[in-house]
Amino acid sequence: MHDRYGSDVLSSAGSRAPGAPDGSAHHRRRPVSRPRAADHGLVVEEVTTGWVGAVVRVEKSGGIHLVVLEDRRGRTRSFPLGPGFWVDGQPVELTAPVTTRAPERPTRTASGSVAVHDERARVARGSRIWVEGKHDAELVEKVWGDDLRVEGVVVELLDGVDNLADALDEFAPTPERRVGVLVDHLVPGSKERRLADDALRRVPRGTVLVLGHPYVDVWQAVKAERLGLASWPTIERGTEWKRGILRELGWPASSTEDVGRAWQRILRTVRDYRDLDPALLGRVEELIDFVTA
Repeated sequence: MHDRYGSDVLSSAGSRAPGAPDGSAHHRRRPVSRPRAADHGLVVEEVTTGWVGAVVRVEKSGGIHLVVLEDRRGRTRSFPLGPGFWVDGQPVELTAPVTTRAPERPTRTASGSVAVHDERARVARGSRIWVEGKHDAELVEKVWGDDLRVEGVVVELLDGVDNLADALDEFAPTPERRVGVLVDHLVPGSKERRLADDALRRVPRGTVLVLGHPYVDVWQAVKAERLGLASWPTIERGTEWKRGILRELGWPASSTEDVGRAWQRILRTVRDYRDLDPALLGRVEELIDFVTA
């Protein structure tokens, strides 16, 4: 059977420590102790007693750091950490093992809420939050995703406010199954405002809440300084807004893939709620409150 402790280097008269006199007139240079971490399981010999054992632990007692060694018979003995040990026949100075400190868990989510750890996501509620498109959903997930999972709220794509009335007819909201809707460019007199008002007339009062931000697109909810801009460029009417923005920024703008890559580039600049405009922050928080009430 393999003996993890090896032989006792002091157990026979024919053994000698490296650097000890060899019986001749010439003497070898005495080796210098080298630092060695007292990692669990390391087999060492204490030179003054000849005790050979594996490191069990390092502890502090009476203000002194001790290394606890366990021999082959299961007996333990403690020695002061430091010089006076051999490992593989070489003198070492035992040092405390290096421990990797576990990274601190964040105390706040990206939305600024108190972080909840080690809790399984809640089973989805009947209520929903609808957003107009994929980019809106990805932004909401990045900033509010942790909160929504704790609350059991699912975010679904509406694919445009033009579909709102039909989607509500199909969903049939009730006080127990509410719908919160986030709409782009929801300003007085806009097409979006008119469509939202028409849809609300077709559902029971208090079952649907439609809120929005004033921007043409959710891209503008990301603070311009995150892209190194003083403000978002103004795009003239009649020009497709996203393509116009990309041309102003000097980014590729010839294909749908270019638009998708540009959005991912913008989204990567968002670290938490502080990188978003308050006009969006307040609306999303209000919608979450509405569907979880």
